[in-house]
Amino acid sequence: MGNLPLEGPKFDNIWGTGQSTLDGIMRATSELIAGKVVVVAGYGHCGRGIALRAKGLGARRVIVSEINPHRALTAALEGIDVMPMHRAAEIGDIFITATGCKDVIRKEHMEKMKDGAILANAGHFDVEINIKDLEELSVKKEEIRPNVEEYTLRNGRRLYLLAQGRLVNLVAAEGHPSSVMDMSFSDQALAVEWIVKNREELGKAGNVVLDIPKEIDMTVAELKCKALGIELERLTEEQVAYLKGWREGTA
Repeated sequence: MGNLPLEGPKFDNIWGTGQSTLDGIMRATSELIAGKVVVVAGYGHCGRGIALRAKGLGARRVIVSEINPHRALTAALEGIDVMPMHRAAEIGDIFITATGCKDVIRKEHMEKMKDGAILANAGHFDVEINIKDLEELSVKKEEIRPNVEEYTLRNGRRLYLLAQGRLVNLVAAEGHPSSVMDMSFSDQALAVEWIVKNREELGKAGNVVLDIPKEIDMTVAELKCKALGIELERLTEEQVAYLKGWREGTA
């Protein structure tokens, strides 16, 4: 089940991670996001959510670094600057990793960063920011407030690592709000129910990746819309017939 088209997890990654990451950074530092240059490493669902929230909070500039050309192009078309980390390192005030990979921010980037730059991770364990490199570059380390460590580099500049490089939205905040996680958990619960009900038929497929029915997503989304008081448009019988046919408009 490695290719599940579940939309609930997409919602919690974009809007949940986006909000809770900025929440963690603001709680830890008490910094104002407005007017800052925010650099986001990775523009998957999580990175996109973080970038959107940073823009919404008034960041003066949001920059994304990406290895995937499709995601880089998506960011650019959504009004976000895209450049490699070695260039962004000289510009950013707040750096947030959300890639799922290691050593996204490392020695050659840290050496270029301005005094007072903030480093936070919202991606994958505590490996996205190379803490070993940060310690080797530093002559002094001090915890100046909960979840904020000040590293004084040999060049005299200070970098601030949040949550010891771990997931800042979990360590320094409270993670995603329940009002977005409800969709993910509902999707997952209904997916398990579907697997149990169809286990005999699914077993005949052998060792292959299977998609969960899209109807599960639609059910969860429809229930969420109802809970939020969102009224959906309904197709007329003529519209349904038009969408199912091909003759009208082609003659």
